[in-house]
Amino acid sequence: MEYDVSAIVQGYAQGYFLMADDANVLGWYTSRDRTLIPLDERFCYPKSLRRVLNAERFAVAVNRDFAGVVAGCANREETWISPELQEIYWQLYQSGWAYSFETWQGDELAGGVLGIVIGGAFIGESMFYRISDGSKVALVKLVERLRDRAFVFFDAQMMNPHLERFGAYRVNQREYRSLLAQALKRQCSLF
Repeated sequence: MEYDVSAIVQGYAQGYFLMADDANVLGWYTSRDRTLIPLDERFCYPKSLRRVLNAERFAVAVNRDFAGVVAGCANREETWISPELQEIYWQLYQSGWAYSFETWQGDELAGGVLGIVIGGAFIGESMFYRISDGSKVALVKLVERLRDRAFVFFDAQMMNPHLERFGAYRVNQREYRSLLAQALKRQCSLF
């Protein structure tokens, strides 16, 4: 099935995101507050992860296995990533909007972060790991990349205890829309 990619991108550019419900019905959502991963000094991670990063056990890549990252993100007992949403991500990827930021251990995909890039906004959709610390290293390396490329923000959409450990914080809808307006004026790239 073909989707209207420009309309989907426009939805994200207006502050909405796609999710499937328990019946796999896809819908647009927004929330009163959004969770952001800081791209400044507020970003933090455990010392144990610093040792993993220093050991350089993982290599990073962008879009080396986009389909593998989407499949990994969708492969959980309860998921908002329906088969239809997987197809939409694929079409966004083929159109240059969706990206996978990956960690690799040799030839094995260790983990990754799935997201959409619009201007200077990285809208994180999901993350997963197959090898312990794979997604955590991907998150740290992605934040470094977003900083280097002058992104305005990293939207994680919803707070959870895992993201809180990295310094994630909430902004209200008005603050989010202001940041989004700034981000839409930029042209940033993960490459």
